[in-house]
Amino acid sequence: MALERVFADEPAFVPYVAAGDPSDEASIEYVEALERGGADVVELGLPFSEPIAEGSTIQGAVARALEAGMTPQRYFEFVEELDVDVPLVCMTYYNLVYQYEHPETGESEAVASEATSGETASRGPRAFVERAAEAGIEGFVVVDLPAEEAGPLRAACDDFGCDLVFVIAPTTKGERLGSMREQVSGYVYVQARLGVTGAREDVSDRTEQSLARVADWDVPKAVGFGIKTGAHAERIIAAGADGVIVGSALVDIIAEGHEDGADTVAVADRLEAKARELKEGALTGARRAGAETR
Repeated sequence: MALERVFADEPAFVPYVAAGDPSDEASIEYVEALERGGADVVELGLPFSEPIAEGSTIQGAVARALEAGMTPQRYFEFVEELDVDVPLVCMTYYNLVYQYEHPETGESEAVASEATSGETASRGPRAFVERAAEAGIEGFVVVDLPAEEAGPLRAACDDFGCDLVFVIAPTTKGERLGSMREQVSGYVYVQARLGVTGAREDVSDRTEQSLARVADWDVPKAVGFGIKTGAHAERIIAAGADGVIVGSALVDIIAEGHEDGADTVAVADRLEAKARELKEGALTGARRAGAETR
């Protein structure tokens, strides 16, 4: 589907930030700075109060965004206010998708017509995807949604031309891995290590093994969890990845700026510089991989 295009010519740099961290105004500037720094796709987090897959860094970002008033409805308005040309992917948790109600239909009407599945045209995954597509979202990563239960969301993505990205953990195997393969589109998020998100000082030595398990999948492979530097990005791409996903290393910059009372422009400049470092690392990794195969 649509997101595959950004991986076609060179390795993709895919940053993550939580929308609204630490405020709507600052967060918009930060997303735009990441694009200037070389982002090819932005995973834009829709904050959820129980982010079980996240480490302390992103939990902090989620808390700041929620405290600043971020909600699903505000999230879509936020997306519409962004001035970027790169694709946007919504990264969130299924409770928000399942409970979502399209603002054009009142709650009483939606509840009255609710089907046994819990979903109507105005409520649930279809309503969520419809509103997201209207705002400009092109794909979704729903980290706690089992592939075996992803049918309604997959169908909605098909109806509105969006991609559904799955996260493949080092322990994912068997029928679940097969189910993900059947439903994934855009790219597959390859989790480089076990545990929760967070920047690390080294790259997991399980990366190549993780990539090998999805080598014959007909979608780009983007590796995340623990990537912090340009050198990390270089190693990941040289190992065979089509892209790198970086979250905590960027959120750390935002958190430090927030704690220090730094000017938004100064924080945006730091994010742009870090993005440039990570993108250049990915490009270097591709050149290195090409040299090794000659």
